[in-house]
Amino acid sequence: MENQQLSLEQLSHQSTEELKDKLLQLTQSRDAEPLSQKVQFSKTELAPIFEELSRRNPFPSAQEQASLVPGVWLPVWSTIPFQDTLPGRVHDQCYQIFHDDGYYANIARYALGNQLPVLKNLSSLFAYDLMLIQQYKIQAGEWVIQNVGIKQAFRLGTSPLTITRANRWFTQVVESKQGISSQTPSLPKFPFLSKLNQKISRQLKGASQATPQFEHLYIDHNFRLVKTKREAKQRPSYTIAIRKQ
Repeated sequence: MENQQLSLEQLSHQSTEELKDKLLQLTQSRDAEPLSQKVQFSKTELAPIFEELSRRNPFPSAQEQASLVPGVWLPVWSTIPFQDTLPGRVHDQCYQIFHDDGYYANIARYALGNQLPVLKNLSSLFAYDLMLIQQYKIQAGEWVIQNVGIKQAFRLGTSPLTITRANRWFTQVVESKQGISSQTPSLPKFPFLSKLNQKISRQLKGASQATPQFEHLYIDHNFRLVKTKREAKQRPSYTIAIRKQ
């Protein structure tokens, strides 16, 4: 306890920019680590910084935060289990995109062939993109998040999933309203991969049916530290995101 108190005392003398930079430095190149390792790392190394930043949150009101989130954010480090439901996530091609119409997307590119032997010889020919679509609003002073759709796409060639491509895909899906519902979203199927289908369906079903709890421990125009829970009894997850657009 004394060590932690000393750490908090030391952190209190650092500027907010220094604390944000410290988080980015500590988590650099560590997002691909096993989830259990990242959770333990957050408890032992990051928690004091989380606590200190939360005390300095310049926009503690959810109503104030709502005007800051629209845009494209890169999640540089996270302990959310959903994003690694599939193997082979390409970490620099993952985006959180908020539109000002109340829709929000978590989009990720996966190189499945690098992780699944059956697809190894095809890994250079195609990629797989997954998008979880959500609606967000502020109600009674709190964020309310609802999962409304899951979309998938197999992409031919090796073209990267850029911000422009990801944003265009998200916009097209929302404007078409196809597969977007307040009911349980339909789950994607993976052709020729029945065992993977069973595993992914179980995990995505739990994620899609949840009503996530969502809290900004810290937010400014270019940096977000987010605490989420899929269910009330679930351990909290943390995400560090930086603005890209």
